[in-house]
Amino acid sequence: MPADLAVIGLGHIGLPLAQAAIAAGIDTIGYDTDPRPVAELAAGRPPVDGSLTASEIRRMLSGGFRPTTNPAELGRVRTAVICAPTPLGPDGTLDLTALVDAARALAARLRPHTTVLLESPVHPGTTEGVLRELLEEGSGLRAGRDFHLAYSPGRLDPGNRAHGFAGTPKVIGGLTPACTESAATFYGRLTDKVVRARGPREAETVKLLETNFRHVNIALVNEMSVLCHDLGVDLWDVIRCAETKPFGFQAFRPGPGVGGHGVPVDTIGPHRPLRMVELATQVNDRMPSYVVQRCATLLNEHGKSARGARVLLLGITYKPDLADRENSPAEEIACRLMDLGAAVSYHDPYVPDWRVRDLPVPRADSLYEAAAHADLTVLLQHHRTYDLQGLSVKAQLLLDTRGATPAGAAHRL
Repeated sequence: MPADLAVIGLGHIGLPLAQAAIAAGIDTIGYDTDPRPVAELAAGRPPVDGSLTASEIRRMLSGGFRPTTNPAELGRVRTAVICAPTPLGPDGTLDLTALVDAARALAARLRPHTTVLLESPVHPGTTEGVLRELLEEGSGLRAGRDFHLAYSPGRLDPGNRAHGFAGTPKVIGGLTPACTESAATFYGRLTDKVVRARGPREAETVKLLETNFRHVNIALVNEMSVLCHDLGVDLWDVIRCAETKPFGFQAFRPGPGVGGHGVPVDTIGPHRPLRMVELATQVNDRMPSYVVQRCATLLNEHGKSARGARVLLLGITYKPDLADRENSPAEEIACRLMDLGAAVSYHDPYVPDWRVRDLPVPRADSLYEAAAHADLTVLLQHHRTYDLQGLSVKAQLLLDTRGATPAGAAHRL
């Protein structure tokens, strides 16, 4: 059965797009080469990252959403949006393997007058380079003449209900002015505002700037956190005061590391390093080891050794109130504590089981009892369900890496 839209890649970019399209009355298929998420979605079960609920998935299915692994479906749509994952490869550049596979599957079935959009994070030039070549070679059609081609960065904040798809402006950059307008027509059905970039390279660089902006500023406050601890200064109070400035300042907060799907890119092709981002990555990557260092110091100050100490980790996801553990620093922190000989356990209301180095980590059932029993409790993620005032009373020793406890109630990062 024909559909208006194909979303290729049912991850953290593709699923919210499909949800917005169904809500706008657009018949949508969701294509993925992995049969597991397709089967789970078809059965009405939500993704494991918790970004959508079971009821939201059921509403999508009743609204016409059809998950599929059949690539033949891609030849029956007017618009196709590629949302394939592009993780960092070993060399620090983006791995385009999934994107290339998606492009080839689409190209073999691409029809004239189709609008093809890319939302995956990519290096500037990918849309009119790699993607365009794959689509033209595989279809025999020409981009900008036989089909429309444009880039639009995925920029949703997973789990953020205040800024959903409709309320987040969509940046688009087409290969030609007609491509841009075709993309604007599509996205105009889903969002309140469409922002036209000069072309695909500019739109691709928007994503690069937004992601690196976050990492550079987090690195700054992470470095300030270490400095302020050494100086005996309360950084959280400094940030509270600084954010009252009505111009020229945006508040970022330190933490045990930087997680999430938006990975910093500090190398754009050969011999094009982004030095500021490179340094920021080094600063942020050191935070898990700094947290473990603070843990060992706190235990030592209270007459205990890290070896044999019972350490309880609270919140192992990368965001509060979400099950997604993508790039969470919790695993590295657990590994480093284990290497010191600590007995690590955890509590997270969104994660029923957790394995580190292929070994199960004991999960605390009773939070207060576990905190009272542990030599050290470390808050890695501040879920709303945590009563931090009560925890600060029950815990023998509490290290708060999120600045969520009242001043004086715990040791803060």
